[in-house]
Amino acid sequence: MEFNTKLLHGRAVKKYADGATLPQISQVSAFQYDSAREQDEVFHHKAAGYAYSRVANPTVAAFEQRINEMEGGNAAIACSSGMFAITLSLLNMLCAGDEIVAGGGLYGGSIDLLEDLTKFDITTRYAAHMTPEEIEPLINDRTRVIYGEVISNPSLEVTDIRAVADLAHAHGLVFIADSTTATPFLINPIALGADIVVHSTTKYINGSGNSIGGVIIDSARFPWDFDKYRALDGYRNFGKLAYTVRLRTDIWENMGGCMAPMTAFLNVIGLETLGLRMERICDNAARLAEALNELPDVTVNHPSLPDSPGHELAKKQFGGRGGGILTFRVGSKERAYAVIDHLRYAVRATSLGDTRTLVIHPESTLYIRSTDDQRRIAGVYDDLIRVSVGIEDAQDLIEDFTEAVSAAG
Repeated sequence: MEFNTKLLHGRAVKKYADGATLPQISQVSAFQYDSAREQDEVFHHKAAGYAYSRVANPTVAAFEQRINEMEGGNAAIACSSGMFAITLSLLNMLCAGDEIVAGGGLYGGSIDLLEDLTKFDITTRYAAHMTPEEIEPLINDRTRVIYGEVISNPSLEVTDIRAVADLAHAHGLVFIADSTTATPFLINPIALGADIVVHSTTKYINGSGNSIGGVIIDSARFPWDFDKYRALDGYRNFGKLAYTVRLRTDIWENMGGCMAPMTAFLNVIGLETLGLRMERICDNAARLAEALNELPDVTVNHPSLPDSPGHELAKKQFGGRGGGILTFRVGSKERAYAVIDHLRYAVRATSLGDTRTLVIHPESTLYIRSTDDQRRIAGVYDDLIRVSVGIEDAQDLIEDFTEAVSAAG
């Protein structure tokens, strides 16, 4: 099946109760059983069933199965937020003393998280660019994971998934790809060698800006060295499934960051139109980038533009599409504010992946806790504007932004 057909008719799309075309919302905390023995078997994972919605819920399971199929994984675990998904994807395999190598162009919240992990003696070393040449010198005998964004936000650097995965595996390391800004519409990182994929479902997967969530997808292909990955030592018997089993039955369950059933339901609805929305969003972003690129005193970055650093990789990995985010610089912070304030259709708001076009000044918002070096590596400058392009008519967006730039002087 092609992408949009699979969203609606894939193996994970089941015959739901009472002939419903969508899963029911199981808005309950606990589930009853006919006998103590039956409950015992479910609690000990000897029988299928649900005990408590923090541990498993039918609506959440329906979403997990559908996003897992779209990413080509072995199992998916839904979380209360994208940040919690990133946190658990790392803590599930790391212990004190372990190290991470990460791309320097990460989302500001991810940088803040990695800084927090230093208090647990988990250190991150940053590569200015997510390339094998810059990653490899940072690897040492304590490194356990390479973490990066498929399309970094907001620097829009495109990661060569195959090359980074090959490097990671040559050193016996796990590669986690944050594919929030790419989505399975543009790429399946697991198919190119990534071991684990994470998403903030709040963004493009949900698509309507109505709920917070995250998801972790495990490929179950990584050959775990349990002496090296001490956090998984008690799960040796599960082999390549050790990561999923520990995540599901241990750290995710115990930390309590489960996705709410209503959120899962809204994500299922959003997922069904992901292909249509992404096609429109990517086309709008490319057209807006071209229009802004023709203006004087404006520097535009979008992977669809031939002079973008990520252009060739975008052609190779995304079929030429550049995603839904673009950035542009206008010369000064004051002018950036003036442009943003003059916009009529773009919404001044954080987040991305909405049906509406969203605009933000990253330096004064998303990166307020970052150092000057971290901002520079992330491509964040005081005159930079980030645009998450929506599904409006492209010509209206072009007129809105070009008029705003002109009005800003």
